[in-house]
Amino acid sequence: MRNNEVRPIKGRLRRAIAGLTASLRAQLFAWVVLTLIGAICINLYLSFQSANATSNLVTDHTLLASARVIAEAVHVDANGTVQVDIPPAALEMFDTGYGDRVFYQVVTAWGNLVAGYPDLPQPKKQQTGEDTAFRTDRVRAMMLNHPIVGLSEDSTISVTVAVTHNSQYAMRSRLWLSDFTKQLVLVLLAGLVTIIGLQRGLTPVLRLRDAVRERGRQRLDPLEPDMVQTELRPLVHALNDHMERVQNQMAAQRRFVSNAAHQLRTPLALIATQASVAAREDDNARRDEALLALRSSTRQVTRLASQLLTLSRAEPGSRRPRSDTVDLVITVRQVLENLAEEALRRNIDLGLEAEDTLVNVEGDGTMLREMLVNLVDNALRYTPANGRVTVGVRHDGGDAVLWVEDSGPGIPEAERGQVFERFYRIIGTEPEGSGLGLAIVREVVDGAGGTVTLGDAAGGGLLVTVRLPAV
Repeated sequence: MRNNEVRPIKGRLRRAIAGLTASLRAQLFAWVVLTLIGAICINLYLSFQSANATSNLVTDHTLLASARVIAEAVHVDANGTVQVDIPPAALEMFDTGYGDRVFYQVVTAWGNLVAGYPDLPQPKKQQTGEDTAFRTDRVRAMMLNHPIVGLSEDSTISVTVAVTHNSQYAMRSRLWLSDFTKQLVLVLLAGLVTIIGLQRGLTPVLRLRDAVRERGRQRLDPLEPDMVQTELRPLVHALNDHMERVQNQMAAQRRFVSNAAHQLRTPLALIATQASVAAREDDNARRDEALLALRSSTRQVTRLASQLLTLSRAEPGSRRPRSDTVDLVITVRQVLENLAEEALRRNIDLGLEAEDTLVNVEGDGTMLREMLVNLVDNALRYTPANGRVTVGVRHDGGDAVLWVEDSGPGIPEAERGQVFERFYRIIGTEPEGSGLGLAIVREVVDGAGGTVTLGDAAGGGLLVTVRLPAV
């Protein structure tokens, strides 16, 4: 067979094997059948040993009976000579139709051959069957010592009878084949019952499969756990939990896209209007004013787009999780240095209170930095000129605590649970903002396994406290 003919056959075999390993029904059936076959192989081996022992036992009893018949026919004549007339019954009992050959030997205690084959080997023990070779045949032999009337009390004769293995092997094969047939029928019946049981047992699984397949793309309502067996109900509950998470995530994405489109629409329209005004204006002062407004709107849109990107990266599952060891003191100091110019421009006292020791946390270093930027930037935005913003870092038991305190207007207690929602802004706030800063903070803190809370600062203002597991 050529190689180009062998390759398709190998490919079909691989596909067939892959199909068997991918099928739960085939795997369960294979495990059951292989277990049964293994048990039956062991049982057949034991059955063979049992059949062999039975055939040996029957043959030994026949040999012993034949030797007794011959021994009882031995007598002493008037001249004191030991004589024997072999009874036909002693040999005919081996005539079972399998063509066995029978050999015998009668020897006196002093070694004289009375009858039979002189070179027939004697077993080592009397009345115990022994397999041996005689001339060109394999035989089973047995020896019997028997006293003779008319001789001295210690005078005995030894009678050895041997027979070929034809009938013994036939008996052993018949006994073993009988067991083999029963075992084969047992395997077939067990396989049939297994197939029926698997078909009935997997029906709920197939019903679950069909229920999932028949659902449309938008159907994410929970499945009924009672449709499958008890062992599979955790799987259904896991599917329901997964669909609920997907549903919540889809709803959050829809809200996010809708809100983002709404937030971007207004500044983009404003940019287009300001650009048109600047293009039509002949007066240089008014054109410069329109361009400054255009630059401010562009910065607002750029910041909004940057925050949207940061929020998208902070969401669970949006990127591969990172496990960086971050020193909060160093990171906070770098963030404050970058925002110091804005604080100086508005004459805001921007300070840091930190311990001399390292305050390490584990998480995504980039996202933790973004969290700090948003916290400090929000504090600077809502703090009036000549105010103060203080950032602190410390250890508290097994946690690292980061707090940002400002002298701004603060957040009413009734709205503190809502300000973490995306695009939520308190009515009446003057500084420009997108309402994404605290939403980004919460996503990053949740991803790092921490908590964030809002409170009142001493002397008025807002206090934001972030607790993260320290390392």
